[in-house]
Amino acid sequence: MQLDATDRKILRELQEDAGRSLDEIARAVGSSKTPVWNRIRKLREAGVIGPQVVVADPDKLGFEACFFVLIRTSEHDADWQGRFLHAVRSRPEVMEAHRLAGDIDYILKVRVQNARAYDVFYQALISEVKVHNVTALLSMEEIKNTTALPL
Repeated sequence: MQLDATDRKILRELQEDAGRSLDEIARAVGSSKTPVWNRIRKLREAGVIGPQVVVADPDKLGFEACFFVLIRTSEHDADWQGRFLHAVRSRPEVMEAHRLAGDIDYILKVRVQNARAYDVFYQALISEVKVHNVTALLSMEEIKNTTALPL
Protein backbone atom coordinates (compact mmCIF):
# COMPACT_ATOMS: atom_id res chain seq x y z
CA MET A 1 0.00 0.00 0.00
CA GLN A 2 1.32 3.43 -0.95
CA LEU A 3 0.95 6.03 1.79
CA ASP A 4 0.40 9.65 0.92
CA ALA A 5 0.96 12.73 3.11
CA THR A 6 -2.58 12.55 4.55
CA ASP A 7 -2.19 8.87 5.48
CA ARG A 8 1.04 9.74 7.28
CA LYS A 9 -0.62 12.61 9.14
CA ILE A 10 -3.42 10.29 10.23
CA LEU A 11 -0.92 7.66 11.38
CA ARG A 12 1.08 10.25 13.35
CA GLU A 13 -2.11 11.36 15.11
CA LEU A 14 -3.17 7.78 15.86
CA GLN A 15 0.30 6.90 17.17
CA GLU A 16 0.12 9.87 19.52
CA ASP A 17 -3.32 8.92 20.93
CA ALA A 18 -5.63 6.49 19.13
CA GLY A 19 -8.30 7.04 21.77
CA ARG A 20 -9.20 10.50 20.48
CA SER A 21 -12.46 10.97 18.64
CA LEU A 22 -12.61 10.79 14.87
CA ASP A 23 -13.61 14.48 14.88
CA GLU A 24 -10.41 15.43 16.72
CA ILE A 25 -8.20 13.37 14.41
CA ALA A 26 -9.90 14.76 11.29
CA ARG A 27 -9.47 18.33 12.60
CA ALA A 28 -5.79 17.69 13.36
CA VAL A 29 -5.08 16.46 9.82
CA GLY A 30 -7.21 19.12 8.14
CA SER A 31 -9.94 16.87 6.78
CA SER A 32 -13.46 15.74 7.58
CA LYS A 33 -14.61 12.60 9.41
CA THR A 34 -15.74 10.41 6.52
CA PRO A 35 -12.57 10.58 4.41
CA VAL A 36 -10.43 10.07 7.52
CA TRP A 37 -12.54 7.08 8.61
CA ASN A 38 -12.24 5.55 5.11
CA ARG A 39 -8.46 5.97 5.17
CA ILE A 40 -8.21 4.43 8.65
CA ARG A 41 -10.35 1.49 7.51
CA LYS A 42 -8.10 0.97 4.45
CA LEU A 43 -4.97 1.18 6.61
CA ARG A 44 -6.42 -1.48 8.92
CA GLU A 45 -7.43 -3.73 6.02
CA ALA A 46 -3.92 -3.43 4.56
CA GLY A 47 -2.38 -4.40 7.92
CA VAL A 48 -0.63 -1.04 8.32
CA ILE A 49 -2.59 -0.48 11.53
CA GLY A 50 -2.70 -3.35 14.00
CA PRO A 51 -4.87 -3.82 17.08
CA GLN A 52 -5.52 -0.85 19.33
CA VAL A 53 -4.19 -1.39 22.84
CA VAL A 54 -3.88 0.53 26.09
CA VAL A 55 -0.35 1.39 27.18
CA ALA A 56 -0.30 0.81 30.94
CA ASP A 57 2.22 2.49 33.25
CA PRO A 58 4.39 -0.35 34.62
CA ASP A 59 5.61 1.63 37.64
CA LYS A 60 2.07 2.51 38.75
CA LEU A 61 1.16 -1.18 38.46
CA GLY A 62 4.13 -2.32 40.56
CA PHE A 63 6.43 -3.51 37.75
CA GLU A 64 9.30 -1.29 38.78
CA ALA A 65 12.20 -3.45 37.57
CA CYS A 66 13.13 -3.61 33.90
CA PHE A 67 15.84 -6.08 32.94
CA PHE A 68 17.54 -6.55 29.60
CA VAL A 69 18.53 -10.18 29.44
CA LEU A 70 21.35 -11.18 27.09
CA ILE A 71 21.31 -14.86 26.17
CA ARG A 72 24.05 -16.92 24.54
CA THR A 73 23.40 -20.47 23.53
CA SER A 74 25.63 -23.23 22.27
CA GLU A 75 22.65 -25.00 20.70
CA HIS A 76 21.04 -23.86 17.48
CA ASP A 77 19.02 -26.88 16.36
CA ALA A 78 15.30 -26.66 15.59
CA ASP A 79 14.24 -28.59 18.71
CA TRP A 80 16.10 -26.26 21.07
CA GLN A 81 14.88 -23.18 19.23
CA GLY A 82 11.27 -24.40 19.39
CA ARG A 83 11.49 -24.96 23.15
CA PHE A 84 13.21 -21.60 23.68
CA LEU A 85 10.66 -19.68 21.60
CA HIS A 86 7.81 -21.39 23.43
CA ALA A 87 9.37 -20.58 26.82
CA VAL A 88 9.86 -16.92 25.90
CA ARG A 89 6.48 -16.43 24.23
CA SER A 90 4.59 -18.05 27.09
CA ARG A 91 6.02 -15.78 29.79
CA PRO A 92 4.09 -12.52 30.31
CA GLU A 93 7.14 -10.90 31.95
CA VAL A 94 8.87 -10.85 28.54
CA MET A 95 7.83 -7.60 26.89
CA GLU A 96 10.14 -7.96 23.88
CA ALA A 97 12.42 -10.66 22.51
CA HIS A 98 14.87 -10.34 19.63
CA ARG A 99 17.26 -12.73 17.89
CA LEU A 100 20.52 -10.92 17.26
CA ALA A 101 23.50 -11.00 14.96
CA GLY A 102 26.86 -11.01 16.74
CA ASP A 103 28.15 -12.47 20.01
CA ILE A 104 24.78 -12.42 21.80
CA ASP A 105 22.09 -14.72 20.39
CA TYR A 106 18.98 -13.20 21.99
CA ILE A 107 17.97 -10.17 24.02
CA LEU A 108 14.83 -10.04 26.15
CA LYS A 109 13.17 -7.05 27.78
CA VAL A 110 11.66 -8.33 31.02
CA ARG A 111 9.37 -6.34 33.35
CA VAL A 112 8.95 -7.59 36.91
CA GLN A 113 8.20 -6.18 40.36
CA ASN A 114 11.73 -6.52 41.72
CA ALA A 115 14.98 -8.52 41.66
CA ARG A 116 13.39 -11.43 43.52
CA ALA A 117 10.69 -11.67 40.84
CA TYR A 118 13.40 -11.59 38.16
CA ASP A 119 15.14 -14.52 39.86
CA VAL A 120 11.89 -16.52 39.79
CA PHE A 121 11.60 -15.76 36.07
CA TYR A 122 15.25 -16.67 35.47
CA GLN A 123 15.04 -19.97 37.39
CA ALA A 124 11.90 -20.94 35.46
CA LEU A 125 13.52 -20.11 32.11
CA ILE A 126 16.72 -22.07 32.70
CA SER A 127 14.77 -25.05 34.05
CA GLU A 128 12.84 -25.21 30.78
CA VAL A 129 15.61 -24.63 28.25
CA LYS A 130 19.40 -24.96 28.38
CA VAL A 131 21.37 -21.78 27.77
CA HIS A 132 25.13 -21.30 27.65
CA ASN A 133 25.26 -17.88 29.29
CA VAL A 134 22.74 -15.36 30.66
CA THR A 135 23.56 -11.77 31.57
CA ALA A 136 20.88 -9.60 33.18
CA LEU A 137 21.21 -5.83 33.01
CA LEU A 138 18.98 -3.76 35.29
CA SER A 139 17.74 -0.52 33.76
CA MET A 140 18.38 2.25 36.26
CA GLU A 141 16.30 4.83 34.38
CA GLU A 142 14.09 4.76 31.31
CA ILE A 143 15.14 7.72 29.20
CA LYS A 144 12.86 7.20 26.21
CA ASN A 145 10.07 4.77 25.44
CA THR A 146 7.84 5.14 22.43
CA THR A 147 5.81 2.95 20.13
CA ALA A 148 5.53 5.70 17.49
CA LEU A 149 7.38 5.18 14.22
CA PRO A 150 9.09 8.23 12.69
CA LEU A 151 6.63 8.97 9.88
